[in-house]
Amino acid sequence: MAIDFGTMQMTDIWYEIDVKLNEETGPIEGMNVSYSFDLSGEDGGLFGLKLTDGKSKTISGDPGEVDCALTMSVKDFKKLLAGNLNSTAAFMMGKLKVKGNMGLALKLEGLLKQYSF
Repeated sequence: MAIDFGTMQMTDIWYEIDVKLNEETGPIEGMNVSYSFDLSGEDGGLFGLKLTDGKSKTISGDPGEVDCALTMSVKDFKKLLAGNLNSTAAFMMGKLKVKGNMGLALKLEGLLKQYSF
């Protein structure tokens, strides 16, 4: 069942991400990568996602040094999770900014599509 992110607070969304990724570890097996998300707009802030040997950890606040840093609006982040935003198109339109490994940003979209958010 898909999650309706429209009315959810970001802390609840990150909790759901953590639960889902740790329940269904197949897609994150063997991954050792860290992301930061600088989300602007209402309920925005700095968040992190660390994937290590089949385990997921979400971070509220500064995750420290990461492999890939993403900057986008809360609205666009919710669309990305729901599968309604193509990360490449968002990058080309300036809705998504990436620092660090661009390949990891593209890999994240593919990873998220394996989960039913």
